Amino acid sequence: MELRPEMPYDRFKFLKIRVDRHVAFVTIDNPPINILNGPLLVEFNRFALKVANDDDVKVIVFDSADPDFFIAHFDVEVLSKAPSQAPPKSKQLSGMHPLCENFRTMPKVTIAKIEGRCRGGGSEFVLALDMRFGAVGKAILAQPEISVGIIPGGGSTQRLPRLLGRSRALEIVLSGMDISAEMAERYGYINRALPPDELTPFIENLAYRIATYPAETIALAKKAVLTAEELPLLEGLLEETYLFNQSIALPAAKELMKLFLEKGGQTREVEQDFSKLLEELDKIKKTK
Repeated sequence: MELRPEMPYDRFKFLKIRVDRHVAFVTIDNPPINILNGPLLVEFNRFALKVANDDDVKVIVFDSADPDFFIAHFDVEVLSKAPSQAPPKSKQLSGMHPLCENFRTMPKVTIAKIEGRCRGGGSEFVLALDMRFGAVGKAILAQPEISVGIIPGGGSTQRLPRLLGRSRALEIVLSGMDISAEMAERYGYINRALPPDELTPFIENLAYRIATYPAETIALAKKAVLTAEELPLLEGLLEETYLFNQSIALPAAKELMKLFLEKGGQTREVEQDFSKLLEELDKIKKTK
């Protein structure tokens, strides 16, 4: 697994980055407990700008070098020094919001592999990603801001209700309590809670599988799903049709559909073992 020299991902202090088979694996390493502070935010922003222009990266997987902390929370010392007079309402995104929106909207798939504590700003960071997976008995998520007399300010009051509904979002925000991986899965806070020894293989297989698909198709699929958060149903359906028509016009899509039919797609025998057909197509894609 070699780091490609044309994209200097080795010039980061708090992010350890390697690229393999179109997947960027990003390990957060900001001792002693991965506090989300200014220097780490600067590197997240710099990475976001670089990876957005790296056509070889299709999927990004975030994890932590610390088995006990994914991201502990935002730097409370910085928050404690805020002015005593609140500023007027802004018309532009600020703080963590531009960073989180960059990862939410970029035409690449973003995945969090959570094996330790992920609270406050850490929770808000992973909520902006496309998928979240947690290790049973190890992953903990929370929005504990209420415990120090403030409310979340990195997006969770907006993202949690969209994922979990109003009541569960309020439970998390107003209690400040830790949420286990199993409960987080049940609530919809994360995609799945997996045994620790199964988490890495599952995420790697998923990331590598997604990365075999055409980059243009991945981008169109993500854009189509995001419209459900942003548009009323009718407008969303119109946008989906527009994006669908773009996808079926792609040369890569036409080639894959042709292969699908050549390998027995839409025949009774092959369709009864559909996963085998998909595995065969995946192998063909890897040789191209």
